[in-house]
Amino acid sequence: MIRVVLPAHLKTLAHVTGEVSLEVAGQGSPVTQRRVLDALETRYPMLLGTIRDRQSGERRPFVRFYACEDDLSNSSPDAPLPERVVAGEEPFIVLGAMAGG
Repeated sequence: MIRVVLPAHLKTLAHVTGEVSLEVAGQGSPVTQRRVLDALETRYPMLLGTIRDRQSGERRPFVRFYACEDDLSNSSPDAPLPERVVAGEEPFIVLGAMAGG
């Protein structure tokens, strides 16, 4: 099970509270950002287009991804996630970033 933490506005949209636990299909294949987000959007179709652009599949501006205290936002979406995330010890965090200052 992969644990996913969503920002408050996406939890409201998906009608969930707390963390989301997902099964990521494809035994033997590495667990990646793309596969986690595919599973998230499959389970919660109301999130389609909110985290990634529907056409390009690229991360939306002002959305960041974190895991194990590392910013994975600019990592390849097909890079394997850290083992602690795959094991369910640490969550994959989707965070809405702020602009300005």
